[in-house]
Amino acid sequence: MSNQDTPAGYMRDAKGRLVPEHLVKPLDSLMDQAVRALIGHAEALSAQIARFRGHSFDDIASFLSIAADQYGAKIGGAKGNITLTSYDGTLKVQVAVADRLTFGPELQVAKALIDECIVDWSKGARDEICALVEHAFRPDKEGQVSPDAVLALRRVEIGDDRWQRAMEAITDSIRIVGSKSYIRFYRRANAQAPWQAITVDLASA
Repeated sequence: MSNQDTPAGYMRDAKGRLVPEHLVKPLDSLMDQAVRALIGHAEALSAQIARFRGHSFDDIASFLSIAADQYGAKIGGAKGNITLTSYDGTLKVQVAVADRLTFGPELQVAKALIDECIVDWSKGARDEICALVEHAFRPDKEGQVSPDAVLALRRVEIGDDRWQRAMEAITDSIRIVGSKSYIRFYRRANAQAPWQAITVDLASA
């Protein structure tokens, strides 16, 4: 039940039981108030950011449509990546489209081949490779492996035929299951100054 279902003069505990307010410890009551106030602000800000993101993409789409009509050409790079800058070169908006990857059953073949290599290789100089492999195939709490960590293995040059076949299996295992668009904002003092990101997410603020 939500807090709106709680009768006046009571608080609902984590088990759903009604507790008279005078029996709730003052510190617990104060913490409850603080948490509810913060969550209220966070939800409002989250909704505002979501609206801003939607408006931003709409504005960019409108500009691209006007540009295409005027010049008969498409602006933007591969997969919809695009950079827009102000006339004075001090403001920049970037749209980046990143693929979401998953792996097919070929990844298990790659893991088996790599395990064979590790068993045969002597320890010492190749310890860092073992650590890299262990990190690459370690699942997260959702049981998924990190695409970045797995794909990093392909940058390791090893002549062993099994390693080479494992890298081919990793390549064959890649499945693109969708994409996500990101929009980032930058400003700088003048056209020669380095770009500074304008933070719009709480984690990076």
